[in-house]
Amino acid sequence: MSDKKEQNKTMKAAKDFMAGGISGTVSKTITAPIERVKLIIQTQDANPKIVSGEVPRYTGIVNCFRRVASEQGVVAFWRGNFTNCVRYFPTQALNLASKDTFKAMFPKKNPKTEFWSFFAVNMISGGAAGGFSLMFVYPLDYARTRLASDVGAGKKTFSGLGDCLIKTAKGPKGVLSLYQGFGVSVAGIIPYRGTQFGLNDTIKGLNPFDKEVSFRGIATKWIGAQFSVIMSGFVTYPFDTVRRRLQMQSNKPREEWIYKGTGDCFSKIMKNEGVPAFFKGAGANVLRTVGSAMVLVLYDEIKVAFNFA
Repeated sequence: MSDKKEQNKTMKAAKDFMAGGISGTVSKTITAPIERVKLIIQTQDANPKIVSGEVPRYTGIVNCFRRVASEQGVVAFWRGNFTNCVRYFPTQALNLASKDTFKAMFPKKNPKTEFWSFFAVNMISGGAAGGFSLMFVYPLDYARTRLASDVGAGKKTFSGLGDCLIKTAKGPKGVLSLYQGFGVSVAGIIPYRGTQFGLNDTIKGLNPFDKEVSFRGIATKWIGAQFSVIMSGFVTYPFDTVRRRLQMQSNKPREEWIYKGTGDCFSKIMKNEGVPAFFKGAGANVLRTVGSAMVLVLYDEIKVAFNFA
């Protein structure tokens, strides 16, 4: 009997992994152009080509869209998308699958009579799932940032995923260069995933149409997911800006680094650019959340469609 229970647990985890990975890959491919624009704007103050004046600064979302299309071609909007999908499949799958596993470690709470306990369990399990998955996929996240942030019409810094990982691993800190900004990422991913999954699961628990496989059911789930993703993104966006700026200098010699570390990066951005600089690219990020909300909804719908629930 216990063997059968164990087998069912393993099968459920595998199905969760598959549903999470498929939903993540589909949504990321659809929203890749928005994500690339967001990354370019967010990292331009740490991009050597822009800092040196080789490539002019981007003045906003529309300007970035126009220039990427004219300088690099429309296909360039998907630069780094393969890496993103390679990274995102295990990331989202591990997040969603392990979230349910972590949640199962806590006693079940009723959202109507034990709201705050229910919310806390969802927040903790979501945050733990995010931190757990990041340990495995951070080098891919780093490569995605560097490939997507390669701007201008000239020669590219990296020719692809393998070239990016190898060149960076040969940098001043060796393989650890691939984990530049990992600390602030963990500090940010736990509240980000915790808020995202915590809010989404809480809203789902309060949604009277959550079990319906109809337009009303899917629409209300998408609205709840959209709200939870926007809120989690806003709360933790400064962490994301700092980690991506740190990633931009990973393959450089230490004497060429703009920031000495996480604390130095926070203080320099605050001193030289002000608080709004922490939210550069946040407008594009709100548009990008359509994809993240789609992930949460697709995940549930795929489980229902294939009888994974």
